[in-house]
Amino acid sequence: MGLLEQCEAAFGTADLYHVLGVRREASPQEIRRGYHRASLRVHPDRAEPDAKEEATRRFQILGKAYAVLSDAEQRAVYDEQGMVDEEGEALRGERDWEEYWRLLFKKITVKDIEDFEKNYKDSEEELADIKAAYVDFEGDLDRIMESVLCVTYADEPRIRSIIEKAIDSGEVPSYKAFVKESKQKKNARKRRAEKEAKDAEKAKEELGLGGEDDLKALIESRNKDRKKEMDDFLAQLEAKYGNNAKKGGKKTAANKRKK
Repeated sequence: MGLLEQCEAAFGTADLYHVLGVRREASPQEIRRGYHRASLRVHPDRAEPDAKEEATRRFQILGKAYAVLSDAEQRAVYDEQGMVDEEGEALRGERDWEEYWRLLFKKITVKDIEDFEKNYKDSEEELADIKAAYVDFEGDLDRIMESVLCVTYADEPRIRSIIEKAIDSGEVPSYKAFVKESKQKKNARKRRAEKEAKDAEKAKEELGLGGEDDLKALIESRNKDRKKEMDDFLAQLEAKYGNNAKKGGKKTAANKRKK
């Protein structure tokens, strides 16, 4: 069975971009991030014993999909012809896909996240990422808020202000989804945020947390549902910076786009 057939059987689609949850026009960084987020959800280490075999199979298929789309030549062939080179180096059978994943994504600690957030918010990099997300998602604020790192519902007025200024200055187009967003959609986003806040407060009470280490203790002790949210954030952070997370010298999104 070829890769596209494997994708269809495992994920219900033969489209490699859909398998990784990214747009066909996605940049290499977006494809990397999509791969990481998708693979975190099916990683064999997280599966129950009776589901580990299936998780391993799906995990390997995701690795192959990413290997094709992360290779410029392989991706071009796939885009033009809708097929993949099953005999090519990207899909060679002897590759250890879990080791491949570990080489791509190094472990990031809670302190790394906290330090990153302090430096990222209100930076030129965050500004560029917000504008890029606005254009990518054509003004859909729900998807913008999900895409930009370190954003919570409390940041919405700030995010809105940044986008409105960019529209007024002509830096980005005016999308109807943003400028004429319905009250129903705004209220739904507010309800989700309120529910998340209540869930977090309830978890703190149940765990008896207190003091300056609340956030770290909550992250380390959260249940499976809350853990998924941290996994998604880690996926974004690790996929965005990968092996450079420890090296300092980060490039802003704006600088990266100039290359």
